[in-house]
This record gives sequence, C-alpha cells and structure tokens, in this order.
Amino acid sequence: MPDLRGLKKAKRKRKTKKEQRRKLIVGVDIPAPTEITAIIAKLSDYWRAMMMTAIFTGLRASELRGLRWKNLDLKNDKLYVRERADKYQELAEPKSEAGERDIPLPPMLLNTLREHQLKTKFKARDDFVFSTDEGNSHHYSNVLQRGLKPAEVEAGIVDNDGKPKYALHALRHFYASWCINRPKEGGLGLPPKMVQERMGHSSITITLDLYGHLFPSDDDGSEMKEAEKKLLPS
Repeated sequence: MPDLRGLKKAKRKRKTKKEQRRKLIVGVDIPAPTEITAIIAKLSDYWRAMMMTAIFTGLRASELRGLRWKNLDLKNDKLYVRERADKYQELAEPKSEAGERDIPLPPMLLNTLREHQLKTKFKARDDFVFSTDEGNSHHYSNVLQRGLKPAEVEAGIVDNDGKPKYALHALRHFYASWCINRPKEGGLGLPPKMVQERMGHSSITITLDLYGHLFPSDDDGSEMKEAEKKLLPS
C-alpha cells in the first residue's frame, strides 16, 4: 500500500513552495530599461553585439553561445534558434521542441550584428557568431566575467556590496518584460501566447508563472475612449 499520508505531505510541500515563489521584480531580478541603456553604453564593440543579442532576443545562455551565422538571416531580420552549446562546448539541439523558434530582430540589433559581421574573421556559415580568438564558442563564465559584469560595474549597476547586480539570465527576463510592456511604456505589447513562443517555453503555464504579474491588468480608460470613437464616430 502506498503511504497516502506521505504523498499528501509532499503535495502540500510542493504547493507551499509554489505559493512562496517570489515574483520577479524590476530593478532586482529584471534590469530596468535605464539600467540596460547604461550597460550597453559601457560595452566594447564585440561584447556589445553579444549582449545586445541576449537583451533583444531573449536567448538562453547556451543558445547565445551556440549561435552560428547560418541561423541568422540579416536580410530578413530573423534569428533561428536551432542549436545550443552545452557546458562542454558541444553543439546540441534545443532541449525541447518549443525551444526551436524564429525571433525577429529589431533594427538597432540588426545594424549591430551587421557591423559585427564585417569586423569578425569568423563569418562562414558554420562559424559561431560570437567566437573566441580560436573560433570556438565561449564558456559561460567567460561571457559573464569578461562581457557583462565589467560593463555593469563601470555603469554603476551594482548591489550594496559593489558587485554586479545581474547574471546573463536577467537579460532574458528583460526581453520577456520588453515583449510584455505596452508600446506607450517602450515595450512591444505582445499577448501571452506570443511571449511564450518568443521565449521558447514548453507551455503557457511557465510563461504565466514567471511573468504573469507583468501583463497589464487594469483597464485603460483612454484606450477605451479611442476604441469607442472608432466604433461609433460622432
């Protein structure tokens, strides 16, 4: 006979952990737009291209490190997530079917990537977009310690101990928030399902668990008035 009391206890414990999960906070877990602007301003050309790709595509660190030129279409403004680089620098498919996705590139990132392509000596189809001097993909720690963290420190984006506030995954959180925020707030105003697809989440539940509190929940009276005027012109 299964231990029903044990099963119920474990279920309660899982529920409690879920209930206690802290919501992601802008300025704590998610970089604020002003912080992103400050970080970008302190990045060198090479790291600017890499970090801006993380910021404006929401790629996971492994997907960013495994990105190759054949999966970038700079003529049609698209990035195709088809590979990732594991911790041993080996290429593999995304961990789930949802991880394979197409992400549009905003104009500023597109121009940055074109400039990066002109400067790099590794630009063949199978070359990594962001490679080491030897043409290999970067280790995660290399990207963090040489790319993101120095820019944060120089920009003053630090905690009370003077340490960089954010790791690479925070840039992915920023992209999600940028997708969610309304256009009048500087965002894209995308619906939850589209955010899920952009992020490569395997279910909408994951998206809403992480970012549901960021979606607008209040009625905007000005938007309602504008819609009314269009429907019933005076």
